[in-house]
Amino acid sequence: MKYDAFFTGALNRLHEERRYRVFADLERIAGRFPHSIWHAPQGPREVVIWCSNDYLGMGQHPKVIGAMVETATRMGTGAGGTRNIAGTNHPLVELERELADLHGKASALVFTSGYVSNQTGIPTIARLIPNCLILSDEYNHNSMIEGIRQAGCDKRIFRHNDLAHLEELLKAAGDRPKLIAFESIYSMDGDIAPINAICDLAERYEAMTYIDEVHAVGMYGPRGGGVSERDGAMHRINVIEGTLGKAFGSLGGYIAASADICDAVRSYAPGFIFTTALPPAVCAATVAAIKHLKTSTWERERHQERAARVKAVLTAAGLPVMDSPTHIVPVMVGDPEKCKAASDRLLTEHGIYIQPINYPTVPKGTERLRIAPSPYHDDGLIDALAEALVEVWQQLGLPLKRRPLAAE
Repeated sequence: MKYDAFFTGALNRLHEERRYRVFADLERIAGRFPHSIWHAPQGPREVVIWCSNDYLGMGQHPKVIGAMVETATRMGTGAGGTRNIAGTNHPLVELERELADLHGKASALVFTSGYVSNQTGIPTIARLIPNCLILSDEYNHNSMIEGIRQAGCDKRIFRHNDLAHLEELLKAAGDRPKLIAFESIYSMDGDIAPINAICDLAERYEAMTYIDEVHAVGMYGPRGGGVSERDGAMHRINVIEGTLGKAFGSLGGYIAASADICDAVRSYAPGFIFTTALPPAVCAATVAAIKHLKTSTWERERHQERAARVKAVLTAAGLPVMDSPTHIVPVMVGDPEKCKAASDRLLTEHGIYIQPINYPTVPKGTERLRIAPSPYHDDGLIDALAEALVEVWQQLGLPLKRRPLAAE
């Protein structure tokens, strides 16, 4: 039996379907974000990153780096094991307190990633509710889908942000316990859930709510609590899930909820119980980022202004920018090979890194480039991005929209 043949065949299928992923070897430069060193086959060269989820550049912030270095020097690098065996390092206790305060909840529980917090948190919660029915938005992230699948409960999928369809499913569910799982910002289209309206339905039909705020925490709301804070809905949501690896520039994920919900997940979730805890230095760096963003509004305001300028400049250049009310700027390509080719040409010819987004992350025929501006992308970088994209579009024979004349 030649076992390697199975894996070779699987990889060949990905290549044939144009879904094989290639990772860029990048070396970030602290203090010069979004500039980075690309270790290309021909040797290292400087490039500009336009697709990082370190949305606010907090991964290079002096307070964050300082907290990490100081804590690692004082406490060492590792956590020593799971929290059950090695105990809970004190910076992790402080981190959970900061997260609970950020979301106005009694408690918070930290996981090793945002993916794990969904994959572990959702099934643990659902299994502890007898006869639970999960209602999931059709555009939910893979981590939520996997968590729902692992719950083993009945589930219903409601059409994306479709309140009428959600209400129809809630009505049909009757008196059984129900959990509505949805996101605040959907990262591929950049659209926003009608959070308060979903909470209205949850209250009317006695359903529990679970929101994924990973693309919003740190960036929306007066203190960075996410879209639910911005919309005055945090107190209406039972479980708020987020990540520490995007706007906070660190690593990890979490849920914030009542003391009993967090304690129950802590006590029952295999993905929490049997996993090594986050190291003290990582926790201290994250605390520094959260504390800074609770009081500083410069990063959020500048970030929104930069995102708006990118959309305006790219649209004026005739590029097919998808409509988005958030900081995410998707540019439609609609072909997997040309999407990959566009990404490759931007990197090799223009020193611009934007990863291609293909199936299964998005449906076939909706392949795109997903641009993520930061507060540190200045006007010159934005103009260079527009010029490079136009050149790539022309080279690949992709359609540009007619640009309006100045007199029109």
